[in-house]
Amino acid sequence: MIISEHASWLLLVFSLPSNQASKRVEIWRKLRRYGALPLRSSGYLLPNLEPNREHFEWLAAMIRKYKGQASVIEVQSVDNLPAERLRQMFIEARSRDYKSVAAELKKLLASAKQTPAQFGRVRRRFQEITEIDFFTAPLRSRVESLLEHADDRNSLSTTRSTSRRKKGFIKRVWMTRPRPGIDRVASAWLIQRFIDPDAQFVFSDEPRKHSAAIPFDMFHGEGFSHSGDNCTFETLQKGFGIRDPKVTVIAQIIHDADLGDRKFGRVEGIGIDRVLIGMAHQDLSDEEILRVGTQMIEGLYQAISQPA
Repeated sequence: MIISEHASWLLLVFSLPSNQASKRVEIWRKLRRYGALPLRSSGYLLPNLEPNREHFEWLAAMIRKYKGQASVIEVQSVDNLPAERLRQMFIEARSRDYKSVAAELKKLLASAKQTPAQFGRVRRRFQEITEIDFFTAPLRSRVESLLEHADDRNSLSTTRSTSRRKKGFIKRVWMTRPRPGIDRVASAWLIQRFIDPDAQFVFSDEPRKHSAAIPFDMFHGEGFSHSGDNCTFETLQKGFGIRDPKVTVIAQIIHDADLGDRKFGRVEGIGIDRVLIGMAHQDLSDEEILRVGTQMIEGLYQAISQPA
């Protein structure tokens, strides 16, 4: 190995006392989660990226805490493994992960008993893999296509079910919980703009007091709410078959801000989310929070360029 100031790889070399078997398993699981490549000679390898450096530095500190020894080394090359071969090894590792996800997806798609929660779990696993797919394994696009097929099928099923009773959602009262956050505010905006222009909104934790209202984003699960790994905004968008490309962008923004799983890598909603949280702590009515919040979502909608 050649050490260089302009390294392209990070190498973690460590050892733990023999009586620390459980700690060794803990370290191994974290290395696997980070996508580190085990070298036969010694250590674990990752591309020299800042998040990877942080992962390795924290692991090294943890190992030293467990009375072990650890070093994080910048490496320009590994003498018996050319850079191209190392990249291929990372791709092969992620390809095995993608094959596993693809097999589970195909099994779910062929089953008559699949649930949104099952697809949500598979999608989260796919997201975890993409975060450590440093060299974009070719199988990634195949799994993405399978997920899109699953989403389209679920969306079509939901849309058909909802369309049969769409007239029942016009000029209605819609109910959600008090102190609306970003998902509820954005959902109210979507309802008024694309579903029920004459919608009225009430805020309550007691649905029985508003039995005629249509619930959304309620903890008890009735009406429109989170479904699988979809936030309420996404449930409404798919349920009513709203195809506006800019709404799809907003759905991604709201999803990432509300669920915090970085599924779409969207950060635009974080500021809106923080503003709404701050407003909820002020002496403002729920109606005022909703009014200002929906104006922000409309501004976001207007600011989004029409996707190609």
